Amino acid sequence: MTASSAPGLARFNAAEDDAARTALLEICASTTWTGALLARRPYPDLRTLLGASDAAVAALDEADLAEAMSAHPPIGRPAGGDGRSAREQHGMADAPDDLRAELLGLNLAYQEKFGHVFLICASGLTATELRDAVRRRIADPPEKEREAVRTELAKINRLRLAALAGASAATVSTHVLDTAAGRPAAGIAVALAARTGTGRWREVGEAVTDADGRCARLPPLPAHATHARLRFGTESYLTREPAGGAAFFPEVTAVLAVAPGEHHHLPLLLSPFGYSVYRGS
Repeated sequence: MTASSAPGLARFNAAEDDAARTALLEICASTTWTGALLARRPYPDLRTLLGASDAAVAALDEADLAEAMSAHPPIGRPAGGDGRSAREQHGMADAPDDLRAELLGLNLAYQEKFGHVFLICASGLTATELRDAVRRRIADPPEKEREAVRTELAKINRLRLAALAGASAATVSTHVLDTAAGRPAAGIAVALAARTGTGRWREVGEAVTDADGRCARLPPLPAHATHARLRFGTESYLTREPAGGAAFFPEVTAVLAVAPGEHHHLPLLLSPFGYSVYRGS
């Protein structure tokens, strides 16, 4: 499924204004954000919808942000019956009691300082990562924290809009070309990892480039991934080439932002003493 063929997006485009407004308010409680997205219907694809959301979040003033945050429960304490927040905070499910107690105390201290709930895109983050995020951000001045809130709100809205649109998981592919030899680079190990926001990297899968320099078996990314990392083990390949008997680049790593429902192709152009990557199609 591509972003443009996401079935929920067609239903959202065709819905009556009241129904579409209700769906958007369930994603984000800001009436300003909701109005901005309604005004731009219909959306040709998910990428356009997500871009409109980002622009609307960037334009929210302080009162709009407060309205948006009013619908978000504290980390570790989703409201009863709020299954979506519980799923988004899944990392808290197995948190030990002492960590839960520490996070509760940090949440209260944060709210006392800033006057609002601690907002973070919790999908894919562990309880420890959530605790560390509160510790880090509670020391920031209000102006910096307000922009952090805006950034996290944009991430949350993106994930929820992707779910509304019924988008499939993001996928990544690559191929490696030996620009010095003028041929595909076969036999290079490629490892794929994913993360959500600034969370911990998690290994997704690995493959080896075939005779055409391509990896055909890289699995889809987790549902809430926001970044992917491709790590190319180039050392063994480059030592076979006329590179002075040693690989100047024994490993190449590329990190890219990903969007739900989209396919991301990242070719690697490799030579003994240089390389480049770019977004392909």
